[in-house]
Amino acid sequence: MEKTIRPSDGMVIRSHTVFEPGTYFLPNGIRIASPGITVDGRGAVLVGSNRQGAAVTLQGTDGVTLRHLTLLDYRWGIYAEECSGLTLRGNRITDTAELAPNTVFLDIWLDERNAYGAAILLVDVHQCIVEENDLQHQQCGLLAYRCSNLEVRRNEANYNSGCGFYLSSTCESVFEDNSADYCCRFEPRPGGLHYGHMGADAAGFVAVRGSCRNRFLRNTARMGGDGFFLAGLAPDGTAAGCNDNLFEENDASLSPNIAFEATFCSGNIFRKNNANRSNYGFWLGYSWDTILEENQVLLNRQAGVAAENAHAIRVLSNAFQGNGYGVLLWSRAAKEFLAQFPDALTSFEWLIEGNTFLSNGTGIRIAADQDHGIRPAPPSENEEDTRPYYHEIRRNNIQDNRIGISLLRCRHTIIEENTLNRNVEANIRTEDCTETTARNNLGSAGGYL
Repeated sequence: MEKTIRPSDGMVIRSHTVFEPGTYFLPNGIRIASPGITVDGRGAVLVGSNRQGAAVTLQGTDGVTLRHLTLLDYRWGIYAEECSGLTLRGNRITDTAELAPNTVFLDIWLDERNAYGAAILLVDVHQCIVEENDLQHQQCGLLAYRCSNLEVRRNEANYNSGCGFYLSSTCESVFEDNSADYCCRFEPRPGGLHYGHMGADAAGFVAVRGSCRNRFLRNTARMGGDGFFLAGLAPDGTAAGCNDNLFEENDASLSPNIAFEATFCSGNIFRKNNANRSNYGFWLGYSWDTILEENQVLLNRQAGVAAENAHAIRVLSNAFQGNGYGVLLWSRAAKEFLAQFPDALTSFEWLIEGNTFLSNGTGIRIAADQDHGIRPAPPSENEEDTRPYYHEIRRNNIQDNRIGISLLRCRHTIIEENTLNRNVEANIRTEDCTETTARNNLGSAGGYL
């Protein structure tokens, strides 16, 4: 029979260890002090005090495996720093430190010294496997600062009031088959019981400070404040894009805000995702060199894709149906960003090709000097020409919308080989545009206005 030991408060573990089943009050947790060892919880429950400290601490210990532990009532369940080759498998971590509900708007820019409570906090950790853990019902599931080559698979981080998975300067990692559903919160504001912000920067997945070259495959982040949230501009104005990430076959539907948001970022690919029934399906403000391909974008209140001053985006073979706008692009004079992003003067060089636009308010709208794409922006002292230019709209199926294509003060727009049919008010509507080329298959309803 395998020997088991009873965990004790503050114990230091230096060899392979199997815990004796039971519930143990360990306010000071345990510490792993030797590399290459395995700690098997065998269902042992470690209980902290007042959500302080960490249940299990690893610092500079490589090759450690932690499995089958149940941890609750700590600030962090597992805290690992400057480690590599870790395996965290089959643990259940819950009830870690959490801000009171219905209180504050979250700060996604906190460093690791001020990190929110979480089931797992990784700092400078590399080549780590995080697999089949239960990280639900607290503020955050997994927080990763300056990590790389993480393999995060089949974890459940649902019903958290902050985020399921958070990446800060974390790169070359894979997140697949995880769930981070209903990661949401409410921040009340003056005006009455129901005045406030639903979401308050909670999200299923958050990436900041140059988290690049990651792969997100077959995850769910439904009903979150946002589904996936990538922020490439720090509050101090520093550019730190979360670039060259792949998002494939994820479902981020049913957000009160945005299913997939990537601002001030480049090189990201969104392929075969569901971005349905949210306020916006995709928000890509000030981003560039991005691909949206074969996504399902249905029944979003405002727009399927919304982007301010973004450029070099390819929108290919997506299904847009029942949205306020299918694709909504606009420019706005924003001098405050031009020093860091000199190409962010306007919207340009989009290719919108091979998509289906059915029963939207407007299939495609491209407009100059707008606020959120739908109303004139306040006057600006910017003397530069902010008219959108060099957009190509090709081989799309655009039918049964209120308006098929709407252009306002655009330059050099190519509209070719599209099928435009039964769009109620107009197939194509242009206002104050120059050098528009249009050669399309027009149906019996609607027309040019």
